[in-house]
Amino acid sequence: QVQLVESGGGLVQAGGSLRLSCAASGMVFGFYVMGWYRQAPGKQRESVADITNSGSTNYVDSVKGRFTISRDSAKNTVYLQMNNLKPEDTAVYYCHAEGTRWWGQGTQVTVSS
Repeated sequence: QVQLVESGGGLVQAGGSLRLSCAASGMVFGFYVMGWYRQAPGKQRESVADITNSGSTNYVDSVKGRFTISRDSAKNTVYLQMNNLKPEDTAVYYCHAEGTRWWGQGTQVTVSS
């Protein structure tokens, strides 16, 4: 059974930082591009960043220069380092194995102004 378990969310002031983690199990981690998505209240879920097994990355324009996605194949974990957070980054953040139906349960990130 595949599990993606996110952690690291919380409440932070604008300008602060958080690091999200997503631990994967029950899957061959290296086979998949891993992505972080977010969904704010009343909005559609959007892709934030993704990373291939070789380390190639993509980011949505709104987070470029502030967020960094990385992965540790030894730990089957993907990370999202979020710096200089803004109130508009407030959302539930989800981990996803691209091309599959596998999603994490989500972790809440709230940025106060």
